[in-house]
Amino acid sequence: MKKYNVILSGGIGSRLWPLSRKQHPKQFLKLFSGKALFELTAERNQKLVDEIMVVGNTDHIEWSKQLLQDICLPKTFITETAARNTAAAIAFAALAVDPDDILIITPSDHLIQNQDDYEQAIKQAVELGKKDFLVTFGVVPSRPETGYGYIEYEGKDVLSFREKPNTETAQEFLERGTFLWNSGMFCFKAGIFLEELKRYQPEILEKCMETWQISENYCLDTKSSLQIPSISIDYAVMERSKKIKVVPAYFRWNDLGSFESLYDYLRSAGHPVDDNGNMVIGTDIFTAFVGLKDSILVHTPDAILILQKERSQDVKKIYNQLEKYKSTLR
Repeated sequence: MKKYNVILSGGIGSRLWPLSRKQHPKQFLKLFSGKALFELTAERNQKLVDEIMVVGNTDHIEWSKQLLQDICLPKTFITETAARNTAAAIAFAALAVDPDDILIITPSDHLIQNQDDYEQAIKQAVELGKKDFLVTFGVVPSRPETGYGYIEYEGKDVLSFREKPNTETAQEFLERGTFLWNSGMFCFKAGIFLEELKRYQPEILEKCMETWQISENYCLDTKSSLQIPSISIDYAVMERSKKIKVVPAYFRWNDLGSFESLYDYLRSAGHPVDDNGNMVIGTDIFTAFVGLKDSILVHTPDAILILQKERSQDVKKIYNQLEKYKSTLR
């Protein structure tokens, strides 16, 4: 039985545009003491696993290889030539290893602090995974966050999964104390995941197996991949399986999915803000904010974004417009 850290690296990070771009997404931006989130993910897990496996799209694999050069572990890179969401991505990882091998699934764009607490949570999850459970990690919430999904729990039992709530509902979840943030991290045996995928989404498994059989050198066949239904692991398996357990995690966690979360991190790390909480990212040019509070100016060589921190989820709309018109800025 081997343990693998499966790093999912297919996302674009559209809510961090213009810093994050299609060809250079947020997980590869060296914003964190000269390192990228992708690097930090691998470093965080290298002492806990036997091998690292990256599942990423064609644009990302070369970035991944470069950033993992200093990690002294065996590495496997599975190239997705057509994005088909997380259920398929994880299925390919499971098909690449032995059924009893343990997969620790981690997105490549999370910021996690408190390594000791993190390692403790991983060890708990691995023990549950060895007992044939599918384990999800639920982060103990520190605020009424509307940008995350939630897990209702009791002990290590999952009672329900909840979609991203409005502010009032998020506050209620926080006060009740029986809800965790859904981190998007998982741990299980490869074979058990494939069994549950076959039970609840047999077409996904069938199409993934067909694609895997005709693919070469861990590069997935494009035509066959496009036949795979695009569904997240949450919808495909985790919200339906009877084998789910949750590990409540006490480490500091942030998926840095928006400028609001990036703002909070940078401010805690000493990045300057003015007297009204305004922040400049990406330039040393003198910038003054007049009549604005808790705003962010983001500067890149070809784009400038100005936003109120609380509206950071709306940045994705700009990216979607650029994508619609195939703009070179996306």
